[in-house]
Parts: sequence; structure tokens; C-alpha cells
Amino acid sequence: LIILLSSNNINQVLITMSAILSTLIGGLGGLNQTQLRKLMAFSSIAHTGWILATITIAPNISVLTFMIYTMTTTPIFLTINRTSTTMKDLGITWTNSTHLMWIMTLTLLSLGGLPPLTGFMPKWLILNKMMSTNMPIEATLMALSSMLSLYMYMRLTFMSTMTLPPNTSPTPMKWRIQHKHYITSPLLTTMTTLLLPMSPNM
Repeated sequence: LIILLSSNNINQVLITMSAILSTLIGGLGGLNQTQLRKLMAFSSIAHTGWILATITIAPNISVLTFMIYTMTTTPIFLTINRTSTTMKDLGITWTNSTHLMWIMTLTLLSLGGLPPLTGFMPKWLILNKMMSTNMPIEATLMALSSMLSLYMYMRLTFMSTMTLPPNTSPTPMKWRIQHKHYITSPLLTTMTTLLLPMSPNM
């Protein structure tokens, strides 16, 4: 909010360089992590770079990016809080709840900016704006650095949906007590997957 309020007094070159470095550091730092909370911390660093990218040329896009990021990470943190804390735990998420597995999968892919999910919308708008303001090199660097983050999210998705636990289980589903259901998780998951056709013209 402080950056947004003082965006008129900030050097655009400095902000753009900070944005590129943030996306690069966030992507590289997340590749070595096994703890999901640390991985989400590096994810927030990368998304901060996307928010900073247009803070001086299109603050409305930056606000939209922040709102979509908040909407996308909320169901992920709710899911992590209930099921797993490390990447190896994702392999047995389906034994706890298949619904949570699909919520985690869709939100991770949306967070990575994979089209046609909602997370692709802010990155598309930001790259479009940077190209229209004669910043092709910066836009290319941002797009390339986002590939690191996308690989990180694809790896998490693979581990949660396409791998089996290391030991065999006599029952397909684990016995579990009923947890309190969060109505926000399915609602936000729906929004993180279906809002791309409603992209504003900015």
C-alpha cells in the first residue's frame, strides 16, 4: 500500500529492475524447497515482482494482481493447514480427501499462471501493458523468470496427483475424523479457475 501511494515518486527503472529480480529470486529460491510454507514464501516474493512491474505505469493492474494472488493463496494455505506441511506429504493427500487434492491442484496451477486459469489473467495484462509501453526486453525477462515458478508449481501438482505413497496401504482411503468444512475454499477455487473470460480491458 505504501508503494502504491508513493508510486508517482518512484523511479520506474529501479522498480522494473526490482520486479525482475523478485521474480527471478522467487523462482530460483523455490526450486530447492521441500517445506511448503517456505515454498509459498518464495512464491510471494515472485508475485511481489509481478505486482511491482506495473506499479508506476498501471496501478490498477497491480491492485488486480494483488487481489487475485490473495484470492488464490487463501485456499492453498487452508489446505496446507489441514493436510500437509512438506512436499512428500502431497503424495498421500488423496488418501485424506480427494476434494482437497483437486482444490490444491487447481489452485497451484492457477498460482503458476497456467492458462486458461484465472492466475494467467494478471500476468497476461502485465506483459501486455509492458509491451505497449515499449518495454519488450523487460517483459521477456519477466516471462522467462516466471517459467521457474511454473515449474515449481507443476512439480507440486505432479507430486499431489500422479505419485503414490512409498508404502502400500490395505485400504484405499485413510480413516479420518470429520474436519470443519470451510465454505471459502470451494468458492475461491471456483474463482481461481473460471475468471479468465472476465478479464478487464486495461
